[in-house]
Amino acid sequence: MIDPEVAAILPLLNDGFPRVEEMGGAQARAAIRARLQPNSDPIPVASVRDQMIAGPGGDIALRIYHPPDPFPAQGAALVVFAHGGGFVFCDLDTHDDLCRSMARTTGAVVVSVDYRRAPEHPWPAAAIDVHSVAVWAADHAEELGADPDRLVVAGDSAGGNLAAVATILARDSGGPRIRGQVLLYPVIAADFTTESYVRFGEGHYNTASAMKWYWDQYVPAFEDRSHPHASVAAADLAGLPPTIVVTAGYDPLWSEGVAFATALMSAGVPTVHRDHPGAIHGFMTMPSLQLCAHARTQTWCDIRALVQ
Repeated sequence: MIDPEVAAILPLLNDGFPRVEEMGGAQARAAIRARLQPNSDPIPVASVRDQMIAGPGGDIALRIYHPPDPFPAQGAALVVFAHGGGFVFCDLDTHDDLCRSMARTTGAVVVSVDYRRAPEHPWPAAAIDVHSVAVWAADHAEELGADPDRLVVAGDSAGGNLAAVATILARDSGGPRIRGQVLLYPVIAADFTTESYVRFGEGHYNTASAMKWYWDQYVPAFEDRSHPHASVAAADLAGLPPTIVVTAGYDPLWSEGVAFATALMSAGVPTVHRDHPGAIHGFMTMPSLQLCAHARTQTWCDIRALVQ
């Protein structure tokens, strides 16, 4: 059964979300940006600073959050975070509240990545950027007050896909060593025939038509969509680090998230799967929901356990 608070706001979410599949990338980006409401009461952390670093395709903008508690002697944990947004939109500002919450509760230094977005920069540009930032973060952990041996890569939705690919790239390309990955209702595969797509592909905020458009922007060549650096369901999962997977029961992506968590376990990867049956896609970026507060608390505790 859908959460009552979610049910109450779902009509507004459905009516208010732009029909991005009828737009170009820049137009969709502007439409989403116009919906962003400034946060007059941000979650307090010790510091927030923006920084540019050199990336493989040009400079990458980062936002670095330091937690309010004093760093432990060995250095704080370090989380590289990739925001969602269908590979096309959202940015450092849209996920500022989530990153502040993560830094404050986990005690980790959080590095949010403004990766290159489609369609101007198609696959695999975004994933390469996220992996590059993970390399940079590990190399600069000491100056960040963090421990490179406690590095986690995380992301939500499309960012969950990028985090998973970055983790695979780290395993296969010699680093950095990643302690764990955290995937919040992740995009796993370009398969629109799953049970949850059929049941929840319309009327539940994230739509099947929008998801198809996102894949068209990010991986326009159909033959590339089976590549494990695009559809991570096709990847060899052996040897990946411990993983936290969060799924939402009324999300078109629920089936692929559950299947990926199961596949990780079958491959011998220590996996924590947190399913929220009454939730919709993106719910952890909706702080007015009690379900969001519960999931954040639970997931941040899972991250603390992961990096102990």
